[in-house]
Parts: sequence; C-alpha cells; structure tokens
Amino acid sequence: MRPGGNDGGWVDTYDTRYVDRYAEQLWDTMLAKAPEIVLFNWRDLVNPGPVAPGDRPWANEATSFAWNDVTANAGAPSWGRVAGYSLSLIDPVVGKLGNPIGIASYKPYQSSGEDFLQNYLGNIGMPIEMTPKFPAGASIVLLTQSAASDHAIIAKMKAALAAGRKIVITSGFLQAMQGKGIEDIVEWSETGHVVPVQEFINGYAAGAGASLNDAQPNPPVLVPEVHFYTNDSWPIIRAAASDKGFPIVLMNRYSKGVIYLLTIPENIGDLYNLPRGVLTAIKTYLQGDFPVRIDSDPHVALFAYDNGTFVVESFRSTPSQVNIRLSGAGLGLTEIATGAALTPNAPRPPAPTRRANPEPPTSEFPITLAPHSFRAFRIEGRNPQR
Repeated sequence: MRPGGNDGGWVDTYDTRYVDRYAEQLWDTMLAKAPEIVLFNWRDLVNPGPVAPGDRPWANEATSFAWNDVTANAGAPSWGRVAGYSLSLIDPVVGKLGNPIGIASYKPYQSSGEDFLQNYLGNIGMPIEMTPKFPAGASIVLLTQSAASDHAIIAKMKAALAAGRKIVITSGFLQAMQGKGIEDIVEWSETGHVVPVQEFINGYAAGAGASLNDAQPNPPVLVPEVHFYTNDSWPIIRAAASDKGFPIVLMNRYSKGVIYLLTIPENIGDLYNLPRGVLTAIKTYLQGDFPVRIDSDPHVALFAYDNGTFVVESFRSTPSQVNIRLSGAGLGLTEIATGAALTPNAPRPPAPTRRANPEPPTSEFPITLAPHSFRAFRIEGRNPQR
C-alpha cells in the first residue's frame, strides 16, 4: 500500500509449524516481485543448529520443498541452508514471470473494514492488486468496507460505471454506505438479519440454475441477508434455506456499467467452507476477462503476470486437482520448469443461461498439485496481457 508499490517482504522463522511454511514465505515474496526480502532474524540464520522439519503429513509426497534432498548429504539443515535451498527452487522460474496483475481493489490510506479480506480472496484463487488510489481505468474494481472511508466514493463509482466499467462491492461496503448515497446506484440494503445456508445455486430466476453444492454437504455458513427488488436486480449466485433464497452474488446495471454485490460470510474464514462450485462461479464473474482462472478447492492461490505467465500454488496438506481455465479457445499451456506442453480437456458445452451473457470460450487444462507446492506455466497462442 505504500507509495510506489511493494518494496519488500518479511520472512520469519518463528511459529513456522513446518519447514515448508518458511519456504512458502520466500516463494511468495519472490512471486510478488518484491525487490527486497527481510530474513528475520540473522541470529537464526547463522546458527548452525539443525532445523526440525515439523509436522509434515505430506512427507512422502513429491512436494516442491523436498526435505529428503536437503538432508541427503549433510543431515538436518540450518535456517540459512533452508533459505538458500528454497530460493534455488524459485530462481529458475521467477525471472520468466512478468509484472504481477490482479483484480484492482481500492483501499484508501488509513482505512479499515473487512480487514484482510483480500488475503482470503487470494487464498481461494483470485489474485488481488490493492491500491490506495481509486483505479478509474481498471476494467473491474473491488470495493470492500474500507473503501467506504472515501467520502467521494459514490461519485467515483458513478464515473467508472458510466465509462462501462464493472464494480464489485462487498456486503460490508453496502452496509457502511447505507444512507450515504449507494441508493443512487442500486436499491440494495442489509436487513440486519443473518441466516445459516448450505444449499447454493447458479443462474437467474427462481426456477432456473444448477446446483453448486459439493458431493458431500458443507458446514453451514452464516451470511447477512441482503434486500433487493426482484426483476430490478438478479441474484446470479444464490443460497437457499427453508424455501427462501439469499443472494451470494447479485447483479444490476448502471449507465453503461455493471455492478455486482459479493456477500461475505459473517466469519470471513467461512469463505473456505463454501462449496468448490460456488468459489469457481464467483471467480467467473469477478475475474471477468482475466487471462486465467482456476477451478480449485480453497487454499490454492493464483499468481498471474502481464506476459502470459502464471503460477498456481497449493497451501493444502493433501494433493489438489485443479482445472486451469484460459480465456479464449484453442490456447496452449506449457510448464515453465520442464518445457512440457499440457494436454487440454475437451471443450465444454456452453452453459444454459437466462438474461445473462454466456461465458466466453475457454481452454481448460487439468493439473495435480502436490501439497505445499507450486507450478509455473506460460500461455501459448495469445499475445501477453498488458
């Protein structure tokens, strides 16, 4: 958030329950293209005493950080050797990545509200680029509750929508802006009620749409109730409880633009308890024309860049099956580390829609991610996104 961008990352040896977490701190700082890293602290790094691997139930998996490789010749390593080994794994990749890109999220200086929500969204696979200045030129802008501290936010929203942009507001932003001008744009309001939901549906209208539920029931998630007028706004992802619907993603149009509401669970961490189908559907709307999306379980992150490259990283303790979706038909995908071309899935038939624009064509590739590991890719057949 500082003027001029992200100049550094902090990597800490303390409270790392497993050695892979220390490596992840180093990798993520490099993937964010921060030019400096603080390794805390020097005393730990120069101490020749051995590092314990920690609780690693994935020890027998082929993970990015291979503990057996580190210890093969010299026994248990020091923190300094762990750092060197971890950086050597990311080094062949990071130089081939461009500048980071993500959904523009406006957070004014000294603001708070729905704190760390961008982190949680990143950890369900949506890369976020936070900015302290309203990103008027961005094709889609995310406004969380902290953006409500800008007294001119309504005027900025109207200008962006009039220019044909898309804006995503959270339920926290909506609550903070009630009675402060949001009514000029949409007739949405929080009722003050909350409801536990477990059933989720995609699509328009009460009788349309497909189930987004997992095969196994997910735990109930407590969400705020949002009031809207039927046929004025459209709940394109909705939850259902006791024969009543509750919008998870709500859509309306203003001037030449489109505005979405993303309902955030009362406990932000319950984003991880939403069904995989819900997370994938949310990405479809919020990432718009983004060059790449991932259909994945939570705790899998996407790092995307402006030269047609990206990295998928898992923070899960078990292997993950991930579907990579590229924007556009007939595209190819190459793994940067090996140069191997991936085999795409057969094209999916277009999903039935009502009053909605059909999802644009995609090229889809299935991959498996080992626990606490990353893989880097390059999109083939399209000019880099800039």
